[in-house]
Amino acid sequence: MIIRNGNVVLKNSVEKKDLLIENGKIVQIADNIPANGSQEIDAAGRHIFPGLIDMHVHLREPGFERKEDIESGAKAAVKGGFTQVCCMPNTNPVVDNKVVVTYIKAREKEVNLCKIHPIGAITKGLKGEEMAAIAGMKKAGAVAISDDGVTVKNARLMRLAMEYAKGFDIKCLCHCEDKDLVDGGSVHEGLSATIAGLKGIPRAAEDVIIAREISLAEELNTAVHICHVSTYSGVRIIRDAKKAGIKVTAETCPHYYAVTDEIIRTYDTNTKVNPPIREEIDKQAILEGLKDGTLDCIVTDHAPHHADDKNVEYNQAAFGISGIETSFGFAIRYLYKAGVLSLNEIAYKMSYNPAQILGLEGGEIKEGGVADLMIADLDETWTIDPDHFVSKGKNNPFKGMQLQGVVKYTIVDGEIKYQA
Repeated sequence: MIIRNGNVVLKNSVEKKDLLIENGKIVQIADNIPANGSQEIDAAGRHIFPGLIDMHVHLREPGFERKEDIESGAKAAVKGGFTQVCCMPNTNPVVDNKVVVTYIKAREKEVNLCKIHPIGAITKGLKGEEMAAIAGMKKAGAVAISDDGVTVKNARLMRLAMEYAKGFDIKCLCHCEDKDLVDGGSVHEGLSATIAGLKGIPRAAEDVIIAREISLAEELNTAVHICHVSTYSGVRIIRDAKKAGIKVTAETCPHYYAVTDEIIRTYDTNTKVNPPIREEIDKQAILEGLKDGTLDCIVTDHAPHHADDKNVEYNQAAFGISGIETSFGFAIRYLYKAGVLSLNEIAYKMSYNPAQILGLEGGEIKEGGVADLMIADLDETWTIDPDHFVSKGKNNPFKGMQLQGVVKYTIVDGEIKYQA
């Protein structure tokens, strides 16, 4: 395959080049590559990114296929420009042993769309009582461990998990939430919660666990990754830890940098997400954290739900937003077009850094590198309509919002897996 005339988003520049792809690899990046009878794509006026990597999604299979399954999730991923996704273990059965990891890897091959990397549980059944079989899961293909959705409450057990993870060269991805401080809350504790009459969740519920995990990482001289950061104070804690040389990385999501908790005043249960969408001061801190490198990655925390899970009272509704098909559009509108991040920086946050953190192949466009690519039109405007999502999860609160940046092709190992 030859991709012609595209603006190629390289590691440190954007250059108009042709790409020659053979046997799933990028073999040449040059001007005017001679035609050789290969399939050709004209990418004139468009940008070629390294395939996006989402290190935090929920594919719901096995056990919750009415919300999403591996096939529908993979279709949504490639439509969103993602060539690799890492799926969280809160399935049924939980991904806490090599058998479930092996099942997910087998389904990845069957579906044959994007690369799917299972994340194993830290504790058996996500119960926070006994360590899961980390070695067996890694051998079967797990790329990280996490009890996402619940925090490991026992600090001693968390410390042991970090020690095991260090020994097996695998990362702990930490969902930071003190359940006692959450105390049944469903939105951010602030003015909007008061106006809406909904019980709030304080920033401290997130921050105290961020601080604990960083403290354990420092004690053990090991790396830790903080999931879906939403608070200004959390950003500050992580920034200070990085300055101190502690091996911490962190991620955030589009709904934390693009909107504020004012959107909960509509009582739309699709705005209910964990951690909650917070205030303007938090949004600005998230943007600053992305800008200065405190926050390494942008993930979706794609959490598809069946309509029945959301069509209830706000307090009873499930947490989560279906966001894998909209993430790139948010990045272009709210980060690139707004002058917050360059295209290279977006590629770092959404591709290179996730690959580096988890030790995945890919994440950049280079000769000899894997041909995982995404071609997009950055000027084309489109309107979010969850009814047209290919994901089973239509639970997205941004219906009618205009975004920029349309994915035209997603290419995995040199094969077109999605074409607009």
